Amino acid sequence: MTWTAVTEHRAQLGEGPFWDAPTQALYWVDIAGKQALRLIGQNVQIWQMPEHVSAFIPCASGDALVTLSSGVYRLDLDSPGLEPRLTLFCVADPQPGNRANEARCDGQGRLWLGTMQNNIGEQGEDLPITRRSGGLFRIDPDKRVTPLLRGLGIPNTLLWSDDGTTLLFGDSLDSTLYRYFIHTDGNLDPAQPWYRADQHGGPDGSAMDAEGYVWNARWDGSCLLRLTPDGQIDRKIDLPISRPTSCVFGGADLKTLYITSAKSPLNHPLDGAVLSLRVDVAGKLCTRFAS
Repeated sequence: MTWTAVTEHRAQLGEGPFWDAPTQALYWVDIAGKQALRLIGQNVQIWQMPEHVSAFIPCASGDALVTLSSGVYRLDLDSPGLEPRLTLFCVADPQPGNRANEARCDGQGRLWLGTMQNNIGEQGEDLPITRRSGGLFRIDPDKRVTPLLRGLGIPNTLLWSDDGTTLLFGDSLDSTLYRYFIHTDGNLDPAQPWYRADQHGGPDGSAMDAEGYVWNARWDGSCLLRLTPDGQIDRKIDLPISRPTSCVFGGADLKTLYITSAKSPLNHPLDGAVLSLRVDVAGKLCTRFAS
């Protein structure tokens, strides 16, 4: 497989890739660099955020949501990069010392947000995680916030079955991806371990393809794992980056895999880049926030 760095930009902690099919645009963030980025064609736009930002998701109304440490905000996409216009949408997790991490929209366009103890200093340096203070929250278009899980370490991966009855959700502190049954009232059944392994690095973000297989980025593993619907390794895709963080399917045919990454002590030349990789199966569409 042949990979390409889609821009010359290198993130400290690239994360949260989102492919917007209607505009053929790639959205992602640099959490530690406090940047929200969008690539359309060859043009990269960067909005400098006042806080750590973990996700950048377009909305049905034409603006976008950004998940900052202090809350979820709407970003005016017509505002300048150095003076972004932000409007507070809601505060999902008021716990002091926590920050947003994984965030994606389900098939109904509701935002699911995983939070964790902040582990990033003001200069982007790593801070130790000493408590499992994170949670998982569902945010509806009417701003209603529903807490779903508590006591999380490092939430990563949010994927749903086509019928919306099953959630795949990971906690990197456990090196495990879990499966949850979603009740009709929206509550979650207790976690069932779906894939657990310490080899090939630890689990980070994921994407799902049209066959229901999960492509999981492996932090410190320099690879992606394609996992079968029952949680077995189908294949391993080696990458020229130390810390792949997440991935998403994009391109006109949804057969281009975009992979975000972070800097690492190994200082590989492509660490922090967004890579693109052509694959042999199409992925599932990302869903915009519904308001």
